[in-house]
Amino acid sequence: MSKLQSPLIILCFLILWEILFHTLNIKWYLLPPPTMILESIYSNFFSLMVSLSITLKVTLTALAASILISLLMAIIFYFSQFMEKAMMPVTVILQVTPIIAIAPLISIWVDNSEMATLICAFLVAFFPLLTNTIAGLKSTEKNHLDLMKLYRASKIQLLRYVVLPNALPYFLSGLKISTGLALIGAIVGEFVIGPISGHSGLAYRIIESGYQLEIPKMFASVFLISITGIVLYNLVRLISYLILRDWHSSYIQQD
Repeated sequence: MSKLQSPLIILCFLILWEILFHTLNIKWYLLPPPTMILESIYSNFFSLMVSLSITLKVTLTALAASILISLLMAIIFYFSQFMEKAMMPVTVILQVTPIIAIAPLISIWVDNSEMATLICAFLVAFFPLLTNTIAGLKSTEKNHLDLMKLYRASKIQLLRYVVLPNALPYFLSGLKISTGLALIGAIVGEFVIGPISGHSGLAYRIIESGYQLEIPKMFASVFLISITGIVLYNLVRLISYLILRDWHSSYIQQD
């Protein structure tokens, strides 16, 4: 029953939204009802799906790049304090700088609009993965490390059998955060870069709908972005559960 609570709450919210729209005589161009939004999705299905595929491609590519580069950098930082002290301030600067402020610069430096949007999504998604993975690597118990040293394990063996498995829950926790941030970064990139270069992701559809006063279509684009974020987040949750359920305490306690 608990697994059905969230869908039921969302369904009740949509029904209430529809009822209030008709009882309060809300203008459709201010707040269209769910039925009108669904009708807009149906009538603009092809163009919205094409835009969704573009946004989703950028999001997943940025997320994959974030995973690979953050893992590599975290391992380097774990074995080299010099590299960590030298490079970590740079990553912090990139994280705290609002992506909407540097997106126009990226669009100037990078001629390809899809690549520029990809860089925006990557910069937003990268930092949580890096910091969580570093925290996981450094949280390995000293007794385990001493035992591996006693058996004269190489750095590769130490990394493979002790350090990386210990960091896995931290990495997956960071991945849950970065998945949503990658989508946000892609949307922000499309808002800034898309209108300039003709990039036609979901954010561009929102801007286009606003110019043409197609408010239901605008809400339909926002709805698809929200659904995409929910699906991606729950997919990462499922992957985390399948990987950790047999040995990590948080999932064993839940079972």
